[in-house]
Amino acid sequence: MAEKILQSKDKKTADAFATSWNNLPLGSVYTKEQFEDWMVPLSKNDVRGKRVLELGCGNGSLMVHMANWQPAYLEGVDLGDSVASAEKNLSFVKLKNWKITKNDLTTFSGNSFDVVYCIGVLHHLKDPKTGFDAIVRNTKLGGKFHAWVYAREGNGVIIYIVDPIRKVVSGLPWWFIKYCIATPLVTPFFFYAKLLYSLPRLSFLKKFPLYDYSLWIAKREFSFFRHVAFDQLVTPQTTYIQKETIESWLKNTNEMKLRNPYIIMRNGNSWKFGGERVG
Repeated sequence: MAEKILQSKDKKTADAFATSWNNLPLGSVYTKEQFEDWMVPLSKNDVRGKRVLELGCGNGSLMVHMANWQPAYLEGVDLGDSVASAEKNLSFVKLKNWKITKNDLTTFSGNSFDVVYCIGVLHHLKDPKTGFDAIVRNTKLGGKFHAWVYAREGNGVIIYIVDPIRKVVSGLPWWFIKYCIATPLVTPFFFYAKLLYSLPRLSFLKKFPLYDYSLWIAKREFSFFRHVAFDQLVTPQTTYIQKETIESWLKNTNEMKLRNPYIIMRNGNSWKFGGERVG
């Protein structure tokens, strides 16, 4: 297993994110409201008493909230050393039947799960489609799957300003990226988002870059802005995914049959999508 992990083409990316996750305080970096927003249209009723899998669990920030939805069993899979932080965070939840597994999510095959989700991970894989296939593969017949990715649509500012910087700095020490690059880079956006949030919801403002996303993130403190910026800069791999690409994934599932597929634009610059596996 260790040799297989070392040979994974996504190992470099997993290691980069582990430096981010392992240098955060204990607990979830996300609020309950953020977690629920990411998971819609899934709800507690879809999870309670079910076997649930998160692919790409990081430090368990989402699993901490998922545990409160009372699954019968909850497992998180991640390729990086952030699994150590995930185990610490999960040790404080009331749910007793959970497990953290260090593995490559693209090749992982566990026992079939009732619900499989993957938030903010596929767009960092060398081959995002292999991650999507793993999501569906690990969903049992009649089970539900759900994912969230960066969109190509609505992310022009990020794609043409932030991403070129990422390509240059991602190999630098994590502390330098976080405090010397992410901090000054995100500061103007912090004030921009706070300003938009303070203004009346006038129709012409919706034409401003990242408007919907700004209203969402403006509810958080500066440290969260920096965390998001750091995550975008520290990774060696990011793909901004078009809606038509997701549509093709949902249509071409290696003979696995799906039902009730959905694709939902979130905050004007990302996609939530999923469905049910029936074959």
